[in-house]
Amino acid sequence: MFKQYELPYAFSSLEPHIDELTMETHYTKHHAAYTNNLNAALEKDASLKDKSIEEILSSLSSIKDEGVRTAVRNNGGGYYNHNLYFSILSPEAVTKPAGDLLAQIEADFGSFDQLKEKLASLAATRFGSGWAWLSATKDGKLIASSSPNQDNPLMDDASLTPILGIDVWEHAYYLKYKNLRGDYVNAFWNVVDWNAVSKLYNNR
Repeated sequence: MFKQYELPYAFSSLEPHIDELTMETHYTKHHAAYTNNLNAALEKDASLKDKSIEEILSSLSSIKDEGVRTAVRNNGGGYYNHNLYFSILSPEAVTKPAGDLLAQIEADFGSFDQLKEKLASLAATRFGSGWAWLSATKDGKLIASSSPNQDNPLMDDASLTPILGIDVWEHAYYLKYKNLRGDYVNAFWNVVDWNAVSKLYNNR
């Protein structure tokens, strides 16, 4: 039985960058539904019972029942993606990376600003709903990508560890930013805690 990530901050804490109503709706409605639906899907396949969400998603193709596989892809992805998303946000965010992560960003993207531009472009150009990602390989290299719906780089690829995700489903920003996805992404950088991202990078 998977449990919803517990927010260490109040729904209003990320104001004015991410508004209270969006956070409350995002967490109590959308993320709660993904969690509940994931658990319901897993009850239909005993082989998944004792696996971590990372193990499940990195071997999705091994789920034989197509209906269960689709439910796990959608809801397991939503569960994992939102756990990551909420965990790297903070009202006391350290807004610039440092140490090994910064060195790798500069090696792979040229500069921190160039990384932000790349991720912002991936977020802006993702058609429909989806995510923009920063992931690390086992040897520490960084890869920027995007995915549709609730997919993520971990799916059927255990060699990648997502360390930052930008949710560009409309439920993540529409109440405050309407159709201005770019404004939301610009605001997002103010509440990303790069200390949290660095921990994920170092623990990959």
